[in-house]
Amino acid sequence: MVKVREVMALMEEMAPLHLAREGDNVGLMLGSPEGEVRRILVCLDVTPEVVEEAIARRADLIVSHHPFFYRPLTRIDFHETQGDMIRRLILANISVYSAHTNLDSASQGVNHFLALRLGLKDLKVLVPVKQEKYLKLVTFVPEGHEGEILEALARAGAGHIGSYSHCTFRVLGKGTFLPLEGTSPFIGTPGSLTEVNEYRLETILPVSRLAAVLKALQEAHPYEEVAYDLYPLENQGPVWGMGRLGFLEPPLTLKDLALQVKERLGVTQVRVIGEGKGIVRKVAVCGGSGAAYMANAKAAGADVLITGDVKYHEARQALHLGLALIDAGHFATERVVVPALAEYLGERLHQKGVMVLVSQQEVEPWSVV
Repeated sequence: MVKVREVMALMEEMAPLHLAREGDNVGLMLGSPEGEVRRILVCLDVTPEVVEEAIARRADLIVSHHPFFYRPLTRIDFHETQGDMIRRLILANISVYSAHTNLDSASQGVNHFLALRLGLKDLKVLVPVKQEKYLKLVTFVPEGHEGEILEALARAGAGHIGSYSHCTFRVLGKGTFLPLEGTSPFIGTPGSLTEVNEYRLETILPVSRLAAVLKALQEAHPYEEVAYDLYPLENQGPVWGMGRLGFLEPPLTLKDLALQVKERLGVTQVRVIGEGKGIVRKVAVCGGSGAAYMANAKAAGADVLITGDVKYHEARQALHLGLALIDAGHFATERVVVPALAEYLGERLHQKGVMVLVSQQEVEPWSVV
């Protein structure tokens, strides 16, 4: 049976907690890591309608983008909306997990999927937040066991360079050890010096995968005591951050791009700042509220920034910068991550009997009259 903690681990592989902004509330909001999970409901917001849906569809876990608890609670009143949701979730034994700004900055997060939905090519991070660091792992494996160790390390996230996996180097040598009293050596006899043919196996791994890689090494290695070395590297790792930059192929006028955004995000209207006949080639996107990154978009050479929640004075600032804006709303520019997140979890949990559902009860809070 899959536990909540296993889903948490998958979420934190996709959206590491260290990517969350200071003060943001991410992770398990409600429930126990040891809770059992058969059905997961994925949503943008935990609302009364989503809670009702989770109960009706027999979900054991809700995974949301916006935190269920964003500010500290001072009381839980069952007659208030949030208090009633908490009560109903606890009675139904439904846990809640939220990934917010860490999912915004993740390599495969909100902004990545927004850029893909809008058809952008050659994607880059708009505003870098952090960069992955790498380590070199060196371990020593008895001859004949190198293949299973290599496979275990690769499955745990080591040995990935660009579009290649299972990247290692090994050389055969002679290892020595003397098992002391009380040991149970895989090779050799306690009290006798042992020599064995061993491979020195080297590989690369991101720091974020260190715990998982060492766990896999310990579990797959035949030795009672596993020897390994770790060396810090200066290799440039992936960049995490807010927003994305990309190119339109072929270029469009701002008006045509705005119409395309409407269609691809399924919204009834978008607000546009800029000359409709102007040609757009380079596009910046930021899901949710991204007007704070207008200067970054302009400095990066973007012709337009696509985001949501643009205020009046921010619109004026865009005009002064000479940057076009398309405001498609907070909901629409972030909701794109929900089906992508459900697909990610579904692919990894399907064989374990877990069903992953996309919420059908979420709607844009604004209406146009």
